[in-house]
Amino acid sequence: MREEIISLKNEAIAQIMETSSISELENLRIIYSGRNGKLTSLIKKLKEFPKDKRKQVGILINETKNSLNQIISSQKNKLSSSSRKWFDPTIPGIKPKLGNLHLVTKAIREISLIFEKIGFVRVRYPEVEWGYFAFEALNMPKTHPARDEWETFFVDSKLNSKFGQTVLTPHTSSGQVREMLRVKTPPIRMINIAKCYRRQSDVSHTQMFHQFEGLVIDKDISIINLKGTLDYFAKNFFGNKRKTRLRPYDFRFTEPSFEVDISCDICNGKGCKLCKEGWLELGGAGMVHPNVLKAGKIDPKKYSGFAFGWGVERTYMMKSGIKIPDIRFLYSSDLNILKQY
Repeated sequence: MREEIISLKNEAIAQIMETSSISELENLRIIYSGRNGKLTSLIKKLKEFPKDKRKQVGILINETKNSLNQIISSQKNKLSSSSRKWFDPTIPGIKPKLGNLHLVTKAIREISLIFEKIGFVRVRYPEVEWGYFAFEALNMPKTHPARDEWETFFVDSKLNSKFGQTVLTPHTSSGQVREMLRVKTPPIRMINIAKCYRRQSDVSHTQMFHQFEGLVIDKDISIINLKGTLDYFAKNFFGNKRKTRLRPYDFRFTEPSFEVDISCDICNGKGCKLCKEGWLELGGAGMVHPNVLKAGKIDPKKYSGFAFGWGVERTYMMKSGIKIPDIRFLYSSDLNILKQY
């Protein structure tokens, strides 16, 4: 009997030391020391032994049982300590890094807010546009250079009998006639901000860019209203010291047409290496051409209006203190560049 108990003990110890989980240790405890365990079964057999040997065998069984329970308990502690990670709940948590809005998103939000304060309504029109709204409705003949395949992205060469070919809209001006047809009766005061596409890529142009288009149509609208609106925007977006000026130009969808310049923020209009004469080119503007009003089903004898269309990225580059040397940086994936702004 003594040999059987010792053999059972050695067997149990070997299994306990090879165990790698607490649940397995608990199973071994039940197998050897549980109510129906192997050691418990031996205790039940004591009555079969002579009285003079029962005491010795009982002591050996109890010692073995206690020894195994201690070994199991010790092994549980080792497994628990190795799996437990130290943690101090009083230590401040690690704050996750927060991203920033992209510069173009910031510019669009700021531009929208400025024009909303003077009654402009934000609208949005298709990026894939019919050639009619991009060209014909804006008084551009079929021979106009902008309709060359080296200037415009044509989506489908198939012609629609009414609206012509489909293009990736080259300017937000295509929304002018759509807005007139939607509203039908002036007054109209819209700001259209959307993506535009042209076959151009250099330090001041990208093939995809954002543009914001302003359109105002009502009775007795004049160049004075246009100039006042542009000055209001310039002071709110660029700063109180900035001013705008209008230079005569030629656009098919406005008459008269102007290039809009803004005073340089480096020299405050005095002239420097950047601006040469104190002014930087901002974008185009003008009084809506009568033919464009007619395309929008609006009587040019009764109503007049002005429009302007500027690149969001280009406008933001002229903001005081930004100093972005290349417009393509705005679409770079290099975080070392983007984090600077």
